[in-house]
Amino acid sequence: MTTRFRGAIFLILLVILWEIAYRVFDWGWMFPSAQQTAQTLYDGIIHGHLLEAVGGSLRRILIAFVLSCVIGMTLGVIFARNRLVDETLGFLVVALQTIPSIAWLPFAIIWFGLNDFSVIFITTIGATWTMTIATRTGIKNIPPLYIQAAQMYGTGRGLKLFYQVMIPASVPHLIMGMRMAWAFAWRALVSAELIARGIGLGQMLQEGRNIGDTSLMLCIVIIIAVIGTLSDRFFFKRMEDRVLIKYGLNGTKA
Repeated sequence: MTTRFRGAIFLILLVILWEIAYRVFDWGWMFPSAQQTAQTLYDGIIHGHLLEAVGGSLRRILIAFVLSCVIGMTLGVIFARNRLVDETLGFLVVALQTIPSIAWLPFAIIWFGLNDFSVIFITTIGATWTMTIATRTGIKNIPPLYIQAAQMYGTGRGLKLFYQVMIPASVPHLIMGMRMAWAFAWRALVSAELIARGIGLGQMLQEGRNIGDTSLMLCIVIIIAVIGTLSDRFFFKRMEDRVLIKYGLNGTKA
């Protein structure tokens, strides 16, 4: 029995138990049945408003994710290569990492208003510090033997050493940082969209709460979980596996 087959059986059994529990315990409007949720999902796809919300959220999160990767990698490299900056601004980044990104929402609303800029700003903040720390850690953990061997072959200490040795050696940490940044970006995105204007999954979640439509709320939660799982499984995980195979870190032949 393959892993996918076992997973499919588990999900089917989970849905059956969910429907039985709804009928036995009579949850009413407080928690929807599997049938109600499936019907809401079907109606949302047919009428297009769910697909429009997914498209709006994906557009925002992709912009924010790219920004967070660029900013985070740049800061991480600076911290790893400059001890003074690392001991000053690096300490500040660690402190900022502990602050929930949603705490910056009041500032974003004052600066940008209730629009996409606020959502993208909050989402970028939510992922940047994770990417920064991952990049710094990846470069800091490069074995000194790699650097010494590269310098013996004439790379020197400048830009050539950086892009030929340091960046490739830190790629496993960078990919792990991207996976974590993607997850943090989703959390920040939905939190920001709960308040901001426009079409998105967070706005639809808020709409479901306002009208007491728990089936719509659960649909949004399921969609977020599915998108997060698929993107991690078919993009980040495959990228990580290829890198591990290339570096000979998982015992699998390329």
